[in-house]
Amino acid sequence: MTHVPSPAEELALLDRELVRLDARRMQLLTRRAWLLSVLQPPAAPPAAPPAAAPFAPPSPTASAAAAPVARRSAQNVLLTLGGLLLTIAAIAFTLVSWGHMGIGGRSAVLALVTVVALAAPAVLLRRGLSSTAEALGALALVLMVLDAYALHRVAAPDAGGLGFAAAASAVLAVLWAVYGLALGRLRLPRPAAVVSVQFTLVLWAWSADAQASAFGWALVLTAALDCAIALWGTGVGVRTTAAVGGCVTGLAGSLVALVQSVTAGTPAAAVAPGVLLLTGAAVALVGAWRAPKGFAVAGGLIAGLAVVAGAGGVLRAGASADWTVPAYLLCGLLLLASVRAPLPRPAGQGALWASLVVVAGSILAAAPAVGVTLAGPVSRLSAVWAGAPEGGVRGALGMAGMEWSQLSTVPMVLLVPAGLAGAAYRRWAWCTRTAGPVVAPGEAWRSVVGASALVLGWAGLLVLPVVLDAAYPAAVAVQSVLVAALLALAVRGMRRGADPVAWAALVCGVAGAVSAGVLSLAAEPATYAVFGTLLVLFGAASAGTRAESSSPAARATRVVQALQACAAVVCAMVLAGAVGASLELATYRAAPVMLVVPAATVLIGTRLRGGPSALPVELTGAFAGAVAVVMAVPDGRFLALILALCGVLAAGTAVRAERRPVAGYVAVALFILATWVRLSASDVSAPEAYTLPVTIPALAVGVLRRRRDPAASSWTAYGAGLAATLVPSLFAAWVDPSWVRPLLLGVAALVLTLAGARVRLQALLLLGGAVLALDALHELAPYVVQVAGVLPRWLPPALAGALLLVVGATYEQRLRDARRLKDALRRMH
Repeated sequence: MTHVPSPAEELALLDRELVRLDARRMQLLTRRAWLLSVLQPPAAPPAAPPAAAPFAPPSPTASAAAAPVARRSAQNVLLTLGGLLLTIAAIAFTLVSWGHMGIGGRSAVLALVTVVALAAPAVLLRRGLSSTAEALGALALVLMVLDAYALHRVAAPDAGGLGFAAAASAVLAVLWAVYGLALGRLRLPRPAAVVSVQFTLVLWAWSADAQASAFGWALVLTAALDCAIALWGTGVGVRTTAAVGGCVTGLAGSLVALVQSVTAGTPAAAVAPGVLLLTGAAVALVGAWRAPKGFAVAGGLIAGLAVVAGAGGVLRAGASADWTVPAYLLCGLLLLASVRAPLPRPAGQGALWASLVVVAGSILAAAPAVGVTLAGPVSRLSAVWAGAPEGGVRGALGMAGMEWSQLSTVPMVLLVPAGLAGAAYRRWAWCTRTAGPVVAPGEAWRSVVGASALVLGWAGLLVLPVVLDAAYPAAVAVQSVLVAALLALAVRGMRRGADPVAWAALVCGVAGAVSAGVLSLAAEPATYAVFGTLLVLFGAASAGTRAESSSPAARATRVVQALQACAAVVCAMVLAGAVGASLELATYRAAPVMLVVPAATVLIGTRLRGGPSALPVELTGAFAGAVAVVMAVPDGRFLALILALCGVLAAGTAVRAERRPVAGYVAVALFILATWVRLSASDVSAPEAYTLPVTIPALAVGVLRRRRDPAASSWTAYGAGLAATLVPSLFAAWVDPSWVRPLLLGVAALVLTLAGARVRLQALLLLGGAVLALDALHELAPYVVQVAGVLPRWLPPALAGALLLVVGATYEQRLRDARRLKDALRRMH
């Protein structure tokens, strides 16, 4: 079957073939010039040509050095400068020297010069001087403009300047077009004619003091003329100039009509700009019919937007202000029928893009209402459990008494596109067959359409109670039901491979859960109901989200499962805090209630051992334990109790082998910290009386451990026992005004440091050295402060700078020293 190209494709093929022929002709001419120079008897032996085949094209170097190219470039520069100087001289003569001559002389001089400038290109073209002819042709065009100016000043001085300019632009356009056709080898006159005709109708409307609609029609009609020239004109320059002019004038005219359509108060007033917009759309479609693909798509886009603006403007003017966005949305959705219109494929694609742009703009107009619905409850966090707010759900969102423009139509703006997108997702095969003449979307686009339908549907249902100003309990219930449905869809999608629909459901579900949770804080029963429901929902979602393979999608599913489990733990934390508030307990007295959450996570972690949610759940529970510790800070005794209970939980976690390396140390640290806090809360001034009885047995146990297992770390054997006494004594020494405790502590720390260095035990060396350094700093601090007060203020910065210079100069040596110290510590037990 033979493929018959379209006229545009055939024209592109012809242009490329002509370019190749011109290049070949230049190569042959260059070769011919060289052969002539060889055949002519030279005065000196001619230089040998480059080694090449007899009919091979010249090399790029030889072509670049060829004299004709250089002479032609210089010639073009000279001719351009000469034509420019003559043009400037003609303008100066017309504007400056006009008054020194009579009417006849002035007319005769301009007419003579113009006739000579118009006739000269014909003679020059016959002699092959095309560049010179172009320069003089350009000068002739400028002289004709000056002739028009002179004619107005001499023959019609009383005529209006704008009207005369409009007529002159039309006459000059005709004359230049005829002149360009008569001298077909001149490239400038016909594009200049196209440029001149751009001003005719606009200047005419301006001269007649026309209204804005007349300017719009003048621009659109000029664009229609440009479109005709671009489609059926001859010459690349003419068609390109007409295409550019058509785009500029068409867009300007459509913009004028759009402003009139938007500001029209009645449907009758919107009809005229609507007709103008439809005319502009028709012009754009005619231009897109035969334009290249990119321009055709742009033409279809502009035409589609103009149709929506024209028809939607009439509908908008006949409805209330709330229905402005739905009016344009309806027209944009009807534009989807262009997929079956008898349009070229690129133009149809542009119209489809126009429909999508209108739908996207309508959704953006509804986005503020969705944002306020989601984030509005944050404004009432200062009134937690103040009771169901007055004014229904709008009061809970901080919108009571607020006039929200176009709020009543927001659900429709969101739900109608959601319904269409959902239908397209369900009947994807039929949609692809229907849109086949315009677009052929792949299977990946189906998931995108489904995700868009889900997000828009959720947003529309979320805003619906706000639009209806429903009661507060109804709004909370609606949001909770939406979260449940979204999490169910997310679990189902994650099991099938984590497609975009599942991710959209998960994101919307989490956002809705946060919004519903914050909204429920307005009333105590709503808080328990919502967070209890969320706890069950996230727990069930985590249990139902499973992935057995090791593919990237399965790994993402396991991450989602862990995040859902963590969300359930957070909901439990909120419920624990609510229980303490309901019992009217002080903050520190409610801390034990909060510890129920980490206790539950320890048990759940044992149940989920080896699963992807085990560690995240336990870490979130540890965070709840840290919250309980912070809550108990105001009371020392409760703080010691909470720390001890946290130590018990950590010790219970350390029973499991996989958690023992971390949880064991944490448990020891918590127990020791609880002891110190309890001693401090009891105003004990001699903590050694309580810590030494613990330290001595602990060190004895450490010695036995080291005898049975010489490879055991010194931290495991002696770290806890030493810290149990050294750290409380250090704190007591810092607040003790006497010198006895610091002295005894320093001696003990010195002995431990020397012993650690002697027997190469890391725990003794580091603990003893750290305590000794801090104890010495405490003793020297008053003297340091006293000396610092005597020294001049410039000395500390100077000493610091000198120290930095020394360290920087010996940087490599200091690094080697640090590495040796690290290696020495690492070799210790």
